[in-house]
Amino acid sequence: MRTGMMWKAAAAASLSVAFQGAAPGRQADVPDARAGGEAARSEAEQLVLDLMRQDFQAQMKASPLEASRRGLPEFEGLLPDVSEAARTEWLAGARERLARLEAIELSELSPAMQLNARLLAYEQRVRLEAERFAMWQMPVTQQAGPQRELPQLPDTLSFTTAAQLEGYVRRLEAVDTYIEGVIANMRAGLAAGRTPPRVVMGTTVDQALSQAEERFAADPSAHPMFRPLAGAPAELRERGERAIRGSVVPAFAKLGAFLRDEYLPGCRESIAATSLPDGAAFYQFLIRVMTTTALTAQQIHDMGLREVARIRAEMMEVIGRSDFSQKAELEDEELFRAFIAHLRTDARFYHASGEELLAGYREIAKRVDPELPRFFRTLPRLPYGVREMPRFIAPSAPTAYYYPGSLETGLGGYFVANTYRLDQRPKYEMIALTLHEAAPGHHLQIALAQELTSAGLPEWRTTVDYTVFVEGWALYAERLGLEMGDDARSAGNPDGRGLYADPYDDFGRLTYEMWRAMRLVVDTGMHALGWTRQQAIDYMLANSALTPTNIEREVDRYIAWPGQALAYKIGELRIRALRADAEAELGERFDIRSFHDAVLMQGAVPLEILEAQVRAWIAERARTEPALEPAR
Repeated sequence: MRTGMMWKAAAAASLSVAFQGAAPGRQADVPDARAGGEAARSEAEQLVLDLMRQDFQAQMKASPLEASRRGLPEFEGLLPDVSEAARTEWLAGARERLARLEAIELSELSPAMQLNARLLAYEQRVRLEAERFAMWQMPVTQQAGPQRELPQLPDTLSFTTAAQLEGYVRRLEAVDTYIEGVIANMRAGLAAGRTPPRVVMGTTVDQALSQAEERFAADPSAHPMFRPLAGAPAELRERGERAIRGSVVPAFAKLGAFLRDEYLPGCRESIAATSLPDGAAFYQFLIRVMTTTALTAQQIHDMGLREVARIRAEMMEVIGRSDFSQKAELEDEELFRAFIAHLRTDARFYHASGEELLAGYREIAKRVDPELPRFFRTLPRLPYGVREMPRFIAPSAPTAYYYPGSLETGLGGYFVANTYRLDQRPKYEMIALTLHEAAPGHHLQIALAQELTSAGLPEWRTTVDYTVFVEGWALYAERLGLEMGDDARSAGNPDGRGLYADPYDDFGRLTYEMWRAMRLVVDTGMHALGWTRQQAIDYMLANSALTPTNIEREVDRYIAWPGQALAYKIGELRIRALRADAEAELGERFDIRSFHDAVLMQGAVPLEILEAQVRAWIAERARTEPALEPAR
């Protein structure tokens, strides 16, 4: 999982309409024979580029922290404006840009610019449709909100210049105003009957109040948010201390008290997104947002059941290859349950300290990195590291997440690992998790997308964040571990499993794949088909080796973030299917490095666009690459 805006919308209109005829950016332009066609095309293309620049500025104004992470100075010192006036301006801009885009004759654009125009229009439509559901009224859950984002700014922003430090102090001074706005929006949600489920909100109080302890008022320099100012000039340190004492601590105290005394008692008992106002339409909108498909909840649920059955059969095969002593004595169902109990209770599968866990992730990462050139023709320049998850969020957080870095700001990417409850962080999951969060998963894909502007992609394209592509790629990356390492390269090894040569690691890989398949079942089950929270927990306990704490945190995440968990498996299945088609059609002309370029070198895109990119690459490779002579 990578961090980001909890309700960031990436798709809404039917893809078959929104992207009909869209083609990959690398296709050659078609000459326009009409008189003045070239001039008309240039004017239209310039308009698209101007609108993309306008939208980029609107996004950075709405997300000034993201602007700082990109190294843009215009919005330094600002926190998000969550006022009604800001929302009105945001929607008015979307309407205006959409109207101007719809007036453009697409035939006057090159194929690459047609894609830009369609994506830009698509994003405006999403914003306008999203307003129907007033998601701004639910800004806080255990996974999102100022109580999580603001205390992590010292780890996610760069502080290498005087302007950045000055801007950070101004942000500390504005925390009280920002949180006042967040609370006002939550009160609007209470009045409208639009709140998160109470069951997932309990930890938010502690998250907020942990930033408002009395000791911080007495010694502001001890507050976690003061850390970037420790070596700053005296004037900035003094302003920072005043801001911690007068803005930060009182604001978090007010937020914590509001959550405890007013908000949680008013939160809904039901867990289903369909129980919200206009809930059935809301959940279907989220499915489209997260998957860029028109699939229904029932179709996704059934897809999940099929995947669970397939992966369960593969798990039984791996158990048969393990050294588990009871494997010959039990029937399949009993054997599976006994094996899972063995994994959950045997101390050899768990690290003794957080330092050992982090060192284990770093060792895996360093084994993977030298493998990457075999699979990727284009690699990002930005490095990454492994970091411990902040302890104030760890109890309610998932196993890991990824924080993007930036070459512009001099900040590396980070795979952030949870060291809370080490008896719930098994070793056999670590290879798959490293491949997912670091390389070739999130870090490789996101860092590479950031650098595509140097290859001519408009900067606006680096702002679109299609969850089905990003998370689908990261799940596909886990599977690439089967093809990595000495074991995978051993020609005489018929049972080679790459980095997963140890059956327990291979079972961990399947556990993670099962985890994503089960999400299709439980997310749709809870939000559309009447499942209870306990029913979802029991289903996941019965079908995987995930630990109970991990499963409970995950189920609560799906409750708080409807639809997001559907993206992983749907995206991965599409990427795998495209690769299988390419291998079948190209045979010996298939090149894995070129295939990965075809997938990644346009940045994140909806699935229909991804398919067009890969189909165009297959056709071009079939046309230009000579077939190998058969062996004689």
